[in-house]
Amino acid sequence: MEKQGLNPYLPDYEYVPDAEPHVFGDRVYIYGSHDKFGAPFFCVEDYVCWSAPVNDLTDWRYEGVIFKRKDDPSNFTGLRCLFAPDICQGVDGRYYLYYAYDFLGQMGVAVCDTPAGKFKFYGHVKFADGHTWGSKSGEPLPFDPAILVDDDGRVWLYSGFATKVPAIASRFHNLTNPGGIVLELEQDMVTIKSGPKLIFPLEGYPDEYKGHRFFEASSIRKINGTYYFVYSSENNHDLCYATSDKPDGTFKYGGVLVDIGDIGIDDIKYENHARNYLGNTHGGLLKIEDDWYIFYHRQTNRNSYARQACAEKLKISSDGKLLQAEITSCGLNGKPLRGIGKYDARIACNLWSNEGTGRYDISFPKHAFKNHPYFVKNTGEYEKGVGQYIKNMKDGAVAGFKYFDFVDTRSIAVNIGGVANGHLIIATDEDFFYQIGLIEFDKREKDICCFTTELKGVEGDKPLYFKFVGEGTIDFISFELIGGDCH
Repeated sequence: MEKQGLNPYLPDYEYVPDAEPHVFGDRVYIYGSHDKFGAPFFCVEDYVCWSAPVNDLTDWRYEGVIFKRKDDPSNFTGLRCLFAPDICQGVDGRYYLYYAYDFLGQMGVAVCDTPAGKFKFYGHVKFADGHTWGSKSGEPLPFDPAILVDDDGRVWLYSGFATKVPAIASRFHNLTNPGGIVLELEQDMVTIKSGPKLIFPLEGYPDEYKGHRFFEASSIRKINGTYYFVYSSENNHDLCYATSDKPDGTFKYGGVLVDIGDIGIDDIKYENHARNYLGNTHGGLLKIEDDWYIFYHRQTNRNSYARQACAEKLKISSDGKLLQAEITSCGLNGKPLRGIGKYDARIACNLWSNEGTGRYDISFPKHAFKNHPYFVKNTGEYEKGVGQYIKNMKDGAVAGFKYFDFVDTRSIAVNIGGVANGHLIIATDEDFFYQIGLIEFDKREKDICCFTTELKGVEGDKPLYFKFVGEGTIDFISFELIGGDCH
């Protein structure tokens, strides 16, 4: 059977946030930071790389570890965490990886002859007088690099952070946070030729940026002669873009590309009404022939430290603007998922409790969201073969999946764990007006059980929503859409 693309698009055990997509040769490579499930902080793992053919974004291949935390001599203990990186191919044909160690206050560069080989430490970004950027008081914090080698060979490095810089983490250098900046590098790829120049200040934005001023997550692309700057806004759960005709010119606000809670889609306006749980997101823009994509990450495990890579195809308005993408379960598939087949609950793009949703990047989120459903990794609670699933669905909790091509779909089998008494309502709308199935159960053991019911009145491209009503708690493992008669 033909392979399908899903969101998240990497295996359920992989946690690669901040993923920047780049095309080298006939493959798309993603470069991100690397979270670990259960870790108490962001980005505690080494850099890894995944790639897929440009003509099949459903077929991702693990390329292995490309750079370790200890590979930079300033982090020989391995205690510092590798934050969001970016990469470019230099004029010499080699590949240069730019990174920042958490809030250390310096930016490193590693180099490799291939896009997914073992990168070797090359140096720290420095000024012409030899001092390392970030080593003098008053300099802007090196953070979230975005790198571009322009058509004329000039090299542009972007960075920026718009919140208070931790004094201890930045080595007491009293580094500043003026906003988004750009520097030009020499052809050696590591020496600053000019800058930093402020292009996204904290204050004084045009009105068009209202509610979407720069916060972090710089990403840069040049497409058809236009410079596209992608960034995470002050909301911190969306990715926006701005355009310019110069790499260091004035950037004009373009709009929101994606919001991990779908805020801005339909009538979703407020964080507690988001269609999914919120936290930071980071990613990049990709254009392959006539198709545009935005890569981003979602939050899992009721915290900000187990994030997973997702992507959506973008639409373009009649006047050439990129429109906000709806978060979906099919992502890079290019079309709705088949209406017959087995699907893990982990690909839900919508998730909320009867109290709505909220932000994970708060103090004590596990306590604040103790009555909410969340994505979790199976750490032995269930049998082998179960990877990631939705845990802790209580009365009123909803999981939504978009979209499926329902053709000859007659029934559904749902696998759930937990102990609960009630029913599962199945509908094709989030308000549960168009109900197509109902599963009743009195489940007194925690082990996984399969419940089957007919589906009525469903055809065409539709979403699928599940709502638990009852007492106790269920864990949503998977479901199977079945053609023919229900048995």
